[in-house]
Amino acid sequence: MRIEFDKVEKRFGSKVALSIPAWSIESGEVLGLVGSNGAGKTTFLRLLLDLLRPNTGSIKINGRSLAVDASWRGITGSFLDRSFLIEYLTIPEYLEFVGASFGFSKKETYERLAHFESFLPISRVDSTRLLRDLSTGNAKKVGILAALFPTPELVVLDEPFANLDPPSQIRLKDILIRAAQVEHTTMIISSHDLGHVMEVCGRITLLAEGKISRDIETSPETLAELNTFFASEESASAT
Repeated sequence: MRIEFDKVEKRFGSKVALSIPAWSIESGEVLGLVGSNGAGKTTFLRLLLDLLRPNTGSIKINGRSLAVDASWRGITGSFLDRSFLIEYLTIPEYLEFVGASFGFSKKETYERLAHFESFLPISRVDSTRLLRDLSTGNAKKVGILAALFPTPELVVLDEPFANLDPPSQIRLKDILIRAAQVEHTTMIISSHDLGHVMEVCGRITLLAEGKISRDIETSPETLAELNTFFASEESASAT
């Protein structure tokens, strides 16, 4: 799998939210997308998932435009926010729906879900409670689980560690690392949590004011470089 942004620009009115002349990711790469609020991370992910269309340029997966060929949807798992859920369904109903959309029987769905019991114990959830009644953290767990259990080739997550308690953050980090190492899943993970991103991701793309400021491999020096960047950005905004 190869994902390419070519001369992509997204504007909202007169404001340029994202401008990326060229960017790509190869199969099996795990990339952390980082940046301050308003840097363009969510716009980037929404363009990648064809939830927004660029004003100019193209986005391709395996050489085929997202806008023309929708086959990428069958190999992609994603969760950006609560709008991805069907709030009037229960947890089992929603996960069974997701499984069916990937062609799994109910039995196959629950066999796959069993591998994620430590993160979200489906066997013990309230099967009558609607998703709309869940806390933000538990709703996020359901959304992340729905993105991961079909074992897609591509996983796209926006702020997956936010609103999760520390044990759940650790379990999720371990799940993502295992998916990368065992399944060779291509992942794009947007997060403000630099510590977890550094542990999970082998590459970092840093956005600033809608443009790529850094695109670097993760190394012992990367965290210090990012901290220096954000410290200087904060200093500049304070003056």
